[in-house]
Amino acid sequence: MEKRIVLIGAGSASFGPATLMDLNLSSVLSGSTVVLHDIDEKKLEMVYQIVVEDNKKLGNKFNIEQTTIRSKALKDADFVISSIEKGDRFELRWQDNMIPRKHGSTEMMAENGGPGGFFHSARQIPEIIRIAEDVVKICPNAFFINYSNPMSRICLAIKRAVPKLKFVGLCHQIELLTNHHLPNMLDRDISEMQLTTGGLNHFAFLLGLKDLTTGKDLLSEFNSKCLEYFKDKRDRFHYADLTFEVYKRFGFFPYVGDNHICEYIQIGSQYTTIQDLNDWITRMEQVNKGSYAKLSRYYKRLKKGKYPRKGMFMREPSGERAIPIIEALIEDKNSYEIAVNIPNDGIIENLPQDLVIECSAIVNKEGIHGVKLGEIPKSIAAILRIEASIQDLCVEAILKESKDLAITCIAIDVNCGSFKMAEAIFDEMMEVQKKYLPNFK
Repeated sequence: MEKRIVLIGAGSASFGPATLMDLNLSSVLSGSTVVLHDIDEKKLEMVYQIVVEDNKKLGNKFNIEQTTIRSKALKDADFVISSIEKGDRFELRWQDNMIPRKHGSTEMMAENGGPGGFFHSARQIPEIIRIAEDVVKICPNAFFINYSNPMSRICLAIKRAVPKLKFVGLCHQIELLTNHHLPNMLDRDISEMQLTTGGLNHFAFLLGLKDLTTGKDLLSEFNSKCLEYFKDKRDRFHYADLTFEVYKRFGFFPYVGDNHICEYIQIGSQYTTIQDLNDWITRMEQVNKGSYAKLSRYYKRLKKGKYPRKGMFMREPSGERAIPIIEALIEDKNSYEIAVNIPNDGIIENLPQDLVIECSAIVNKEGIHGVKLGEIPKSIAAILRIEASIQDLCVEAILKESKDLAITCIAIDVNCGSFKMAEAIFDEMMEVQKKYLPNFK
């Protein structure tokens, strides 16, 4: 089925390849036009030429276009998949991570939460809102898929600032549990199980689990086996002390891992170490550099006429869900997605309704419909509401460019707790990142 699919941020060595691999495997989207858009002309050209070469190997399955002009890319688009990062991702990430701690914060990851998460949000949200506004203006019927972090805050800002946009936020964190652990623990293929999730992005829980063949509830079996199964499988970057402390105290498994939960709760710094989290950020930085190096190698081989026969993007499914969701929207599949980020809209009754949550959903031609959870356990709702309140204030501060709200948001964060500290963090971050941030006043 011929559609126009726009990839914004296509020059990314990590985002572009995964999406393009999934596109290449799609029979539903054969004949579609794939538009590669990025503001980095050099990286965009590299990706474009490699995509064109791989497309030849597929018998020119797609029409491939590239442009650095967003309005041109969006014209007549059916689907827009966006994964952008404003500024140098890791240079700024290290500032987000280290400057708040210098002033006394218990800042941990600094990607989605904590004072550093505020500044990451402040760099990302205005740019993504501009993209979303262009989508509504230029291709109002297009469906927008966001991969950028901080996921929850970006999606909440979209919901408030661009209410006419049809959108979903996607994150692959659930794969920590589904790709290996769950099938081995319960001796079943993942395709035989249905998971029900709920919470916030990078702060969500396994709330339901059943056998699709028999209809049997598997959550009690999971709970009886979980701690013993993980006894010799703890991973300092994923499922370790913090995960199991939260699981023990709240009764439901937080599938996102230590390095994300630690951003959102006061005990995060008691069960994770700065060294482990710095090692994780370093690893991610190395992976990013490795992806770009691989892209450069393939490009050089292409220029020398020695391009590999299998190509760069002709591989197995990436595990990302954008393309399967697009197929389900087109074909009215009523397919089940384990974890998507969508407006609450009555899905979780005891969380704010003006919130974007992570939950399971059904996808068909009418859109993405969250699986209704009613009231989730009060203890879980309580810790989620703390972060929800911070997100509420964060988005308001950024959309209004309010310095007072920004400082208040940083001060009340579970990783701060001091107006004096918040002001010191705000002043230094504004100094070093001024060209990337809103004009707070």
